[in-house]
Amino acid sequence: MRHPHRRRIVALATGALLTAGLALSTSPASAATTSTRTQTPLVVNARWGGHCTFDRIVIDLQGYVPPVTVTPVSQLVYDGSGKPVPLAGKYFLEIRLHPAAAHDDAGQNVYQGPKLQKIYLSKLKGIALTGDFEGYVTFGAAFDTQPSYSTSVLHSPERFVLDIAHPNTC
Repeated sequence: MRHPHRRRIVALATGALLTAGLALSTSPASAATTSTRTQTPLVVNARWGGHCTFDRIVIDLQGYVPPVTVTPVSQLVYDGSGKPVPLAGKYFLEIRLHPAAAHDDAGQNVYQGPKLQKIYLSKLKGIALTGDFEGYVTFGAAFDTQPSYSTSVLHSPERFVLDIAHPNTC
């Protein structure tokens, strides 16, 4: 007679543990972390600055910094159309963020930075937003001499940084 009672207690305890485990696995904290990471990061600005030994491009994001590729290219073109970007230079870098968007889910532009800008720094001569399409945001940067560069990611706020080395000018 004791065995049926013991089985009932074990079954109830097992059910309680399974219910508690399901409740913990779907808690709002874990859901918030997952949705924050899976939501496409938004590119909101691009800016630049000149320093003693380097010029810097900073791309500001909301969300997180996605994977970024920086590729030397022979010319800059707009994504989709393939039309040349009107920036003077002999050397160019393409900066591509994916996944990323410069617009929100409603299709409204969230990018507030320059679309096409001449720049007069030691190395950096121009920057352009060249694409925002199907999860890719692309920028182009123009230079008169071949750029030597390094990249980094900074947090709080989230941003991608491209430093272009040049001789000490200070």
